[in-house]
Amino acid sequence: MKTLLCKQFGPPESLVLEDVPPPQARAGQIVVEVKACGVNFPDVLLLENKYQFKPPLPFAPGGEISGVVKTIGEGVSGLSGGDRILASTGAGGFAEEIAIPASVVIKIPDAMDWNTAAAFLMTYGTSYYALKDRGRLQPGETLVVLGAAGGVGLAAVELGHAMGARVIAAASSEEKLAVCREHGADETIDYSKEDLKERMRALTDGNGADVVYDPVGGAYSEPAIRSTAWEGRFLVIGFAAGDIPRIPLNLTLLKGCQIIGVFWGAFVGREQERHRQNTQELFDLYTKGKIRPYVSSTYPLARGGEAIRELADRRAKGKVVVVI
Repeated sequence: MKTLLCKQFGPPESLVLEDVPPPQARAGQIVVEVKACGVNFPDVLLLENKYQFKPPLPFAPGGEISGVVKTIGEGVSGLSGGDRILASTGAGGFAEEIAIPASVVIKIPDAMDWNTAAAFLMTYGTSYYALKDRGRLQPGETLVVLGAAGGVGLAAVELGHAMGARVIAAASSEEKLAVCREHGADETIDYSKEDLKERMRALTDGNGADVVYDPVGGAYSEPAIRSTAWEGRFLVIGFAAGDIPRIPLNLTLLKGCQIIGVFWGAFVGREQERHRQNTQELFDLYTKGKIRPYVSSTYPLARGGEAIRELADRRAKGKVVVVI
């Protein structure tokens, strides 16, 4: 079978397409015929050896897949050959087949196509866990989403709208903000031209945001915290800007606000039943048409490095998917 391998840490262009023996399902595992693989920012970090999860070399990137159950290992129940599934894999998804624990597999709705399924779990799972479980977003509250046109950001915009919040999307260009408005943003901020702190205050009548969703980090985090509301919640999703900000803790004192970490991957591993419940709730929102993953571009497996490069260069809007 064909797989796209990282054989040494470096840029996405260093990935190599190779033929390798097909995987076998050990006890507790299944083998999936991969149909599509979503591309996420952790794939960029994996290739640079900067992510908290570090698979041994060589490895295939690709942390979320959709596909068909091909073979089933000993001790696996509840799945059959031919089942349509999605799964969070950590890595290994840039391949024609993958062996994964049956425990991470979730069957997908009949109406969900492969590309949508591959673009669904990590972004919506992260954002739903962030807004529902960590941020406890309530109807009528104001949500500010930084990096709002990216994969997790756009999912947060859609989910915030579906949860009844007033959503303010912040991104770095009018083109990106237009996509945010199409997906439910009530107001927008172009922080390449506008002062983020002052614009947040203006759009909230000086009260600040009840919840801030921040997958960007860098220079945007502190001004966003300075424009949170009394007892606001600042959700730390990641650091796509590359820099981990140093936040003056007196801001939490003055505003009575909370800085809350959101590590969806650890949540999935520690609380699988809650994760599955969240996923079923997300499927329900999808079936009702309240959320709809936006796949802005697709690439064949041989060009998977270009897909990761699109994310690394921050050109992506919504999700990028590798079609196997």
